[in-house]
Amino acid sequence: MRLSIHPLFLLVGIASAFTGDLFAFLTATIAALQHECAHAFVARRMGYSLEKIVLMPYGAVVCGDVSGMNARQELSVLAAGPLCNAGTALCFIALWWLYPQTYAYTDTAAYLSLSLALVNLLPALPLDGGRMLFVLLRPLGEKRATGICRAVTLVISVLIITFFVLSAIDGKAQWSALAFGCLLVAGAFGKERYSRLRFCGGRSFVRGVEEKRIAISAEQTVGYALRFLREDRYVVFVLFREEEFCGELPEEDLMKAVDGGDWTQSLGNCLQSGNNF
Repeated sequence: MRLSIHPLFLLVGIASAFTGDLFAFLTATIAALQHECAHAFVARRMGYSLEKIVLMPYGAVVCGDVSGMNARQELSVLAAGPLCNAGTALCFIALWWLYPQTYAYTDTAAYLSLSLALVNLLPALPLDGGRMLFVLLRPLGEKRATGICRAVTLVISVLIITFFVLSAIDGKAQWSALAFGCLLVAGAFGKERYSRLRFCGGRSFVRGVEEKRIAISAEQTVGYALRFLREDRYVVFVLFREEEFCGELPEEDLMKAVDGGDWTQSLGNCLQSGNNF
């Protein structure tokens, strides 16, 4: 996974240094990275790899391709980011309860983490909540689901921009609300992508990789086994059924099963049908 920085992100960072908001800017950046890494962690456990995280002036975005994910898997990946930020905020609250003197040093991080979690649950694209709504509406057809999600996003954007106008009339213009509303309008027509993990040989074997043997029940599923894969090692699954050895399933055969689309099938079944992929 590569990390890329948008030029505007650097400009916002420099500006925050002159306005005295550098600490808040860095804290928000860490919270955004934590959010995206949570997406990456859950996606990785399901056999997908996020290709790139881009630091933007309003946070971070991630790139990849979700083709092949079922609705439950996609919802799990999308929920991981807000849940991670909410968990971080709760940890800070627990810390305040145990050590009240730490509040002055951690309040900004806690509030930013909680805000990031709540904002991302809004049913607006390209936020996690908006993409969750799209997944839930997808049985209606992708075109119709996209239209509904964009309409909801535009309504939320109008409400946010209206709030900005009212605040400006009151003499306390909330420019961040205007920027957020405009970003939602633009982001409604974007798309986050994930990419399927593939069996990696070739160049890795030239350098040499560690072989890892995993003793595992033949009743475990393909989806469960994906959590053991790593880029820096080659995995062979040693299958047992009721403590009796069944055979060995190499990593490339597991990935053929993944490409077959049935992640709920057992490893024992993959072993028996290995020649039929």
